[in-house]
Amino acid sequence: MPRQLLKRYMPDPARIREHRSLRFLGHLLHDQNLWQLNRRSVSRAMAVGLFAAFIPIPMQMLLSASMAIMLRAHLPIAAGLVWITNPLTMPPVFYCTYKLGAWLLDTPPQHLPDSLTLEWISSQLSSMWQPFLLGSVLTALIMGALGYGLTLGYWRWWVGRQWRRRQRRD
Repeated sequence: MPRQLLKRYMPDPARIREHRSLRFLGHLLHDQNLWQLNRRSVSRAMAVGLFAAFIPIPMQMLLSASMAIMLRAHLPIAAGLVWITNPLTMPPVFYCTYKLGAWLLDTPPQHLPDSLTLEWISSQLSSMWQPFLLGSVLTALIMGALGYGLTLGYWRWWVGRQWRRRQRRD
């Protein structure tokens, strides 16, 4: 696995543990799996981060970080992955999750008007929340499972490839 590339961009665990706003977590941040780059912690982090990215709530990073601590996943990767749904990508991603939920519930999807107004959103919210929530949760579960499985598979492939290269050199 390209550990050097990942380690270059990862924050220092000691600085995070000593940060004023995170002191209330105390001993929870001292678990080594939260900071080590190994197959299990990184694949868990992919699952947690992708799951939290598609859940339509404010403070997705807080959800991702708390789940990473509970599941002993790599904390920086899990917290960083929620930025897949950033302010630029959130509207199309959540529109697609709404369309998926509407299709699963067999309800006709509402079409977006030319200009989104608060009035339109509040008037349509009562009919849109169920398909939106179903599509978001289903997408979160699928993306989390895919992230976990693909990361495990890629990690094993990479280690096997490196092992075969070393065997050929020796």
